[in-house]
Amino acid sequence: MKVAVVGCGGVSANHFEALGRLEDVEITAVVDIKKDRADEKAALTGAKAYYDFDEMLENEKPDCIHIATPHYLHTRMAVKALRAGINVFLEKPCSVSFAETEELAKAQLESGRQLGICFQNRYNKCVKLAKETIGSREYGRVRAARAFITWDRGVDYYSDDWHGRADKECGGVLINQAIHTVDLVQYLCGECRAVTAHVFNDRLKGIIEVEDTAALRMELEDGVTAMLYATNAFSMNSPVFIEITLENAVLRIEGERLFRCAHGDEFEMICDKSGKEFAGKDYWGHGHNAIIKDFYDCLKTGREFTIDAIEGAKAAKIVLSSYVSSEKNERVEVN
Repeated sequence: MKVAVVGCGGVSANHFEALGRLEDVEITAVVDIKKDRADEKAALTGAKAYYDFDEMLENEKPDCIHIATPHYLHTRMAVKALRAGINVFLEKPCSVSFAETEELAKAQLESGRQLGICFQNRYNKCVKLAKETIGSREYGRVRAARAFITWDRGVDYYSDDWHGRADKECGGVLINQAIHTVDLVQYLCGECRAVTAHVFNDRLKGIIEVEDTAALRMELEDGVTAMLYATNAFSMNSPVFIEITLENAVLRIEGERLFRCAHGDEFEMICDKSGKEFAGKDYWGHGHNAIIKDFYDCLKTGREFTIDAIEGAKAAKIVLSSYVSSEKNERVEVN
């Protein structure tokens, strides 16, 4: 199976590593507008380097394209690839506007090809166990949830040509870092019906155009309330914290560990994948190998990949609704 990787920046390393572990997959093309980055990845993989996405599409016929470019390019590149009959594995966010979410879903449907959105944390072992535990109803229904992301992104992180820019990153901590946790909250606890949000810049005023901190009140199905706080203005990168209160137990995800407190007992650790060798950041995001392997299994077998344009847009729509809510200072329904 021939593959092209578009965008050879930091996050692409996870894609290259995961693809290198797969059998019968050959990276035949790499694309980046920065010649040195494309040339470096081409030398490492034996692929042909391109510096223009459209030129690559004209000259190559890959079975699948991985898109790891700045946010504002995600949907437009994915739509072009799908319309050319190519499967797409797309970094989050899948879209940066409500119109784009509809355009992407339409392109996927009409193309008959597979589209996967990279929400790799759904594949973390402890997240999967939490999902199974909640789904079993052994401890009753979800009653509430809270989540915290406290990370550090300083001036150096925003020194490139797109991070921190409203027209290219299209948001800050919420659309870039916290969107993974937004996705997990709605995936584990129920779809989001409405949101009341506040986004602001606490640390880098005058340096970035986007928010470094966000607070959300998410109204989920069945009357469940979820509170989420995210910031890039902390002094370190702490493990993501998600706590889910069930009728008869509490589940707590802390990075790559899962704890359970049932029937009034103390918290006990029931899953620990910390300290393992994975692609991704050591404080969160170890599911790249698993999600990309699953996506290619779907391509080979014809099974439908579950995190497609519709499923992947759920978190994007919550984020986009949060920006509207913050701007208008009012509750906004998520459609």
